[in-house]
Amino acid sequence: QVQLVESGGGLVQPGGSLRLSCAASGSIFRIYVMGWYRQTPGKQRELVATIGSPGSTNYADSVKGRFIISRDNAKNTVYLQMNSLKPEDTAVYYCNARTSPRDYWGQGTQVTVSS
Repeated sequence: QVQLVESGGGLVQPGGSLRLSCAASGSIFRIYVMGWYRQTPGKQRELVATIGSPGSTNYADSVKGRFIISRDNAKNTVYLQMNSLKPEDTAVYYCNARTSPRDYWGQGTQVTVSS
């Protein structure tokens, strides 16, 4: 079992920044990729960014150049630095940990970009 706890969401003005954190615990040795996804009402959950070992990253086209995913292995934590935020970035953001044979999800954190 893997437990994921997210933090760092909130309300920010367009053009602002936020940093999300996701702390993993439990059977973390089974995790081979971690990532962030987001979801808005009535839409499917979509990929934002992933980070594997030894630090390979992947980003959705909509966030490239604005968001940065990173990990601190000593703290078992993954971060998502979000810069130049836009209203269309408003969503619930979910942390994901991929193991074999299943994925684990955090509880989600709300990010609202509005003036």
